[in-house]
Amino acid sequence: MQHSRPHLRAPALLVVAHGSRDPRHAATVHALVRRVRAMRPGLRVETSFLDFNAPTVPRVLEGLAADGVTEVVALPLLLTRAFHAKADIPAVLHEASARLPQLRIRQAEVLGPSPLLQAALERRLYEAGLTPGDKSSTGVVLASAGSTDPEAIAVIAEIAREWRRTGWCAVRPAFASASLPRTEDAVRQLRAEGVHRVAVAPYVIAPGFLPDRIDRGAREAGADVLADVLGAAPELARLLLARYDGAARYHGAQVPSLVSASLTA
Repeated sequence: MQHSRPHLRAPALLVVAHGSRDPRHAATVHALVRRVRAMRPGLRVETSFLDFNAPTVPRVLEGLAADGVTEVVALPLLLTRAFHAKADIPAVLHEASARLPQLRIRQAEVLGPSPLLQAALERRLYEAGLTPGDKSSTGVVLASAGSTDPEAIAVIAEIAREWRRTGWCAVRPAFASASLPRTEDAVRQLRAEGVHRVAVAPYVIAPGFLPDRIDRGAREAGADVLADVLGAAPELARLLLARYDGAARYHGAQVPSLVSASLTA
């Protein structure tokens, strides 16, 4: 009988969050990472931040190397492939690899798009008061932080189109910065089109400056339902492990997976 290699031999998982001056951001990231650890006992999971918060990415990688870890999957806690995923994080990891040649570091894919994110968005909407029976009479504003990266903007628009096909009356993208429309404008547009009920679903992971802007826009425009940020939703934790597993398999490690194959896309 063949056995998988034990978890302790699997690459360590390094979650790389953006960081924020808002203490709610780090608290939410840590809560999500705790849920990931609970789902995968024995896997070493560390948290790091690009800016504003400690510990930094280089500091955590140095600690892993000092502990004898040889393989690391660095997972960007990002929903789209924008500047941070394409430039900031690769630069930090490259610099660390040069200083710590004993570490093999693989950058995992960003979290989105994924059916698990759609499930987490719907979880938050239902927690805010909607029911599955409300979908056909409810228009949703998919409110993201925003980006100057055309690829990231196109992905948000495509997510909105795909989500609309699951039964919502309408789904419109909106952005808290860099792009248009703003959340309040998207809410008002749906109202003008005669949508009976308008809900705002923040497509962001943790609270902070831009999520607060989404919140204000939703309230100013009179949205009927305002969902919470994705936060430590169980679907998000499963998605982190799915992205980790994909990158670990690229390394050639045999990683026992607790994530259903049907939920890893």
